[in-house]
Amino acid sequence: MIKINWDGYKEFKKHSHKCDNFEILLDFMKSYYNMTNPMDIYEIFREDELAVMMLNKREVVDAEGLEPYIFKLS
Repeated sequence: MIKINWDGYKEFKKHSHKCDNFEILLDFMKSYYNMTNPMDIYEIFREDELAVMMLNKREVVDAEGLEPYIFKLS
């Protein structure tokens, strides 16, 4: 299982023009890990405490709930 590289995320965030940390995290997952599959991303997020807090804030409880955020960024 992949773990989120938060140091890489912080560096990625410095170069992002977005304000929403969750959108930046999704962009980071696409860029750094080359991931676009909502089920894979959701499983990784569920294993990370900070990512779980971001999911809970948006009331995302499954991979299908994550899809609109991923496709919004495409």
